[in-house]
Amino acid sequence: MRPAPVTIRPATPTDAPFAAPLIQATIGPIGWALTGTPSDAEAAEVIEQLFPLSGHRLSFERVRVAERDGQPLGLLLAYPGAAAELLDQPLRARLRALGQPDHIEPEGTPGELYLDTLAVSEAARNQGIGAQLLAAAAVWACELGLPRLGLLAQDGNPAARLYERSGFVAAGHRTLAGGHYTHLTRDLPPTAPSE
Repeated sequence: MRPAPVTIRPATPTDAPFAAPLIQATIGPIGWALTGTPSDAEAAEVIEQLFPLSGHRLSFERVRVAERDGQPLGLLLAYPGAAAELLDQPLRARLRALGQPDHIEPEGTPGELYLDTLAVSEAARNQGIGAQLLAAAAVWACELGLPRLGLLAQDGNPAARLYERSGFVAAGHRTLAGGHYTHLTRDLPPTAPSE
């Protein structure tokens, strides 16, 4: 019997317990820097608290969830690169309240839908779900009128093969939270005007 199809839907605040640990497991030290915490467990806890709130980069508003039969399997967290500075303001305020430096290096660049996090739960890997989430990101970017997708891939990231197969090319290098990353972009075909 064939498995049920995977569907991709906008996240809701109730997805926080699934999403937060998966996001943190994917972004690692960047999550520590954004939340002002020293460990994955503490960062995931803060992300879970922030996830149901609006107006910042880690909000449910920025997430699409892949699921099968109502069970979440993976997620995509993305936002327009031009909005990075604005979306990080609440996180900077949190860091200041903790008495920590509030500098957050913007990750996205103008003109792209920045894919902050693409993650699939361990049990659901190697089933094409990451590719389906990337396809959903392309649709999302077109809906927002953005001509390209962008992401940062840490050196040695095994997902780099998926990005390459999906048409991403290197567009520069960055250092964030002590890690070295390649900025990958994928230009999207122009959309036809709607009639």
